[in-house]
Amino acid sequence: MPSTGEKTQPIDQPILSDQGLDPTRPVNAKDEFGEERALNIAGEYPLTIKVDDAEVVTLMTLGTYPEKLTLGYLRNQRLIDDISDIAEVKVDWERETVDVLTAQGKGIVDLHEKISKRTVTSGCGQGTIFSCTLDKLYDTRLPRVEIKQSTIYALLKTINSHNEIYRAAGAVHGCALCDGANILYFVEDVGRHNATDTIAGEMWLDGISGNDKIFYTTGRLTSEIVMKAAHMGVPVLISRSGITCMGLELAQDLGVTMVARAKGRHFLVYNGDDTVIYDEIPEKRS
Repeated sequence: MPSTGEKTQPIDQPILSDQGLDPTRPVNAKDEFGEERALNIAGEYPLTIKVDDAEVVTLMTLGTYPEKLTLGYLRNQRLIDDISDIAEVKVDWERETVDVLTAQGKGIVDLHEKISKRTVTSGCGQGTIFSCTLDKLYDTRLPRVEIKQSTIYALLKTINSHNEIYRAAGAVHGCALCDGANILYFVEDVGRHNATDTIAGEMWLDGISGNDKIFYTTGRLTSEIVMKAAHMGVPVLISRSGITCMGLELAQDLGVTMVARAKGRHFLVYNGDDTVIYDEIPEKRS
């Protein structure tokens, strides 16, 4: 963690702590040859914003500029209209909180009412959750499901024919619920969270269990996606993109097999390598 130094700001601006974190951290993963590799993954940390001790929201963030993130969130959510109403922004990573102290409550007497009426949404990269979601999550433990390397390759080949919106316009994520290499549902949306939630709704309507299924996404595997998979009962996650450290930690806690950087004949198993059966190891390039 960084030092706890603080910066003195000009008059009418808040005092800000200086608690930015390194955006990446090293991990080990096994590649498609079953060999271990040293890699870096993006950081992801919960940061609960409190205004005069009133909890507003918990954001999932890289943590590189937590003070500026807090100010921008409060401004864009229209919770505080004037920066001069803020006296101090102090981040404490040990408590995973940022305390926002206001100037005598000036101009924000209705803040508590605003917070109580706030409906928080989550889009691609927004990373917004409430702490109660995490509390209930640890009641979940997913079943151990084995997956063949040949199934991963077959699924990746099949998925290429489903990204119609992305091929036509780009700027979308695709998600799929799969039974082996067979795609049951495929949804594209501007954010992977929206696509994931749509599939969860379809599973709910159709009475489909996720206990023996695979969830594929073109987006990164963050803690939120791991949480959604756990709520859907899906034990295996495959992504074309990378992972975050909190996503990995949550997958380890819940027993989710996490396969990322999956494209063509390449993939990396970050968690659950004991569930992957290496039955189609490709030849190494000379």
